[in-house]
Amino acid sequence: MTRGVSFDWRDDLPIWKQIKDRLQGAIMDETYKEGDAIPSVRQLALDLKVNPLTISRAFQELVDEGLIEKRRGLGMFVAPNVAQSLLARERENFIKNEWPEILKRIDALGLSKKELLNTGGNND
Repeated sequence: MTRGVSFDWRDDLPIWKQIKDRLQGAIMDETYKEGDAIPSVRQLALDLKVNPLTISRAFQELVDEGLIEKRRGLGMFVAPNVAQSLLARERENFIKNEWPEILKRIDALGLSKKELLNTGGNND
């Protein structure tokens, strides 16, 4: 999340949630590593052209979940050992909540394993 980046905001999710999800993704893919500083509320608000309170809400959610930590007078930082635990949590969420819906859709479309494996760009 850097200056000049524009986002296509989704209408079905609050903006603070979309920002939180993007920051989570940046932590999970180690764009922001353990101990790295996260851009300030003001900087992100300017970069994303949103109200600073929106950024604060996203940050507070990340703090509440233990993904980032406040350092008084210094800002927000990625908490220790979060990338692996976040990945594990996201995998569990995918398997419990998203995968069953995908399986229902696959079944409804009558797709076979062979059809699925022969799509998606892995036609080696």
